Amino acid sequence: MHITVFEYGYITLAKEAESLGASRITSRAFNYLKEVSLSAEESDLCKCLSLTKRNGVELIQVKNYVGVLFTPTGEHIEVLPKVGRKAKSEDSAIEHSRQMLLMMLAHLGSFRYISANQASVANKKMPLLEVFIYQFLQSVNKLIKRGLKSDYVTQQDNLNFQKGKLLVGHQLKHNLVNRHKFYVQYDEYLVNRPANRLIATALQKVAQYTRISSNQKLLRELQFAFIDVPSSKSVAQDINAVRLDRGMSDYHAPLDWAKLILAGFSPLSMKGESNALSLLFPMEAVFESYVASILRKQLDGKAELLTQARSKYLVTHNEQNKFQLKPDLLIKKTNKPFIVLDTKWKLIDVTKHNYGISQSDMYQMFAYGHKYLGGEGELYLIYPSHEDFREPIEHSLDFASGLKLWVVPFVISLTDESRVKWPKTAEIRSL
Repeated sequence: MHITVFEYGYITLAKEAESLGASRITSRAFNYLKEVSLSAEESDLCKCLSLTKRNGVELIQVKNYVGVLFTPTGEHIEVLPKVGRKAKSEDSAIEHSRQMLLMMLAHLGSFRYISANQASVANKKMPLLEVFIYQFLQSVNKLIKRGLKSDYVTQQDNLNFQKGKLLVGHQLKHNLVNRHKFYVQYDEYLVNRPANRLIATALQKVAQYTRISSNQKLLRELQFAFIDVPSSKSVAQDINAVRLDRGMSDYHAPLDWAKLILAGFSPLSMKGESNALSLLFPMEAVFESYVASILRKQLDGKAELLTQARSKYLVTHNEQNKFQLKPDLLIKKTNKPFIVLDTKWKLIDVTKHNYGISQSDMYQMFAYGHKYLGGEGELYLIYPSHEDFREPIEHSLDFASGLKLWVVPFVISLTDESRVKWPKTAEIRSL
């Protein structure tokens, strides 16, 4: 069983809460997630859930994390970006949001597992969990077509003939009577090597999760190809022992997936007493990474894009720097001042007071402007484009005569047309 919710959506076990737009799960799954959310103070890993109450009904709200959340009951919850939720129908909203997330994950530097070409996946309309499994299986399938690599593996055995090195101590212990036997140690060229064991073990693990027949069929075929490869007895030991020689480039993708799966499917684990798993991503990081990737293409070498600058601090205290300032992006061009850009995964409404921009965002940009630009230059706040924010705010917000802040939308397109929409009068258009 799986359910789909959008960011900041609600999960419940009460039927009456469905009128609030909440999605229902079983009581056992709900109680597990409730326990996880209440333990948030003990672990930063649980900050993606919060327990709340409306009309006397308990609800669990998912926050700004997207991906897949598992429960010990076998249910999994698919959490999708909020930008896609206003499509004409619920099904089209889910599919649009899912494809958008997959496209953005392909640009996430710390999660390089997703293939950039999602056409075949999109046509199948798979839930995220099955998409992740599909990607892993395809990487293993490609590896098998190129051929599994063997390696010399040290073996010990009591044979009828002498081979390799005779182990005298074992020979005396086991063959004092059976003198026709030889207890030996030798090297044999086998597929039983750490990299193959990790992949084989990951295949066994995903067999517990996949429910789509096409994935199940391919999985069985791949497991047959690994029939001579035993399971890993110590995953950590095998990971440390992996050595990818020249000619083993096809191993990189399946091994990355295998390590992720064997670690609990988890850039962000949500392990309680029941050891349930997750594959969740902070949406701010996904959006920031995607914007940076697209901006590099837009700049096309005309300027240098720097990510996560860390050179400035808000104050100095007792001759020590305090409160580091880290704008998401800086644009640097020879003989030109920096341009500071910060991404915000928020849906602003320009028809509201102060355009729906939070005061804390303004204070943050003010600090960036004075510390990185010396109080003079251009700053940009980049928000995702949506139906209430399709064009840049026409005029700049001026902190002072020489320090201007522009608020601009970032268009997320599934047809390779994603881009920042710059104001007509902004200096950045000249880059």
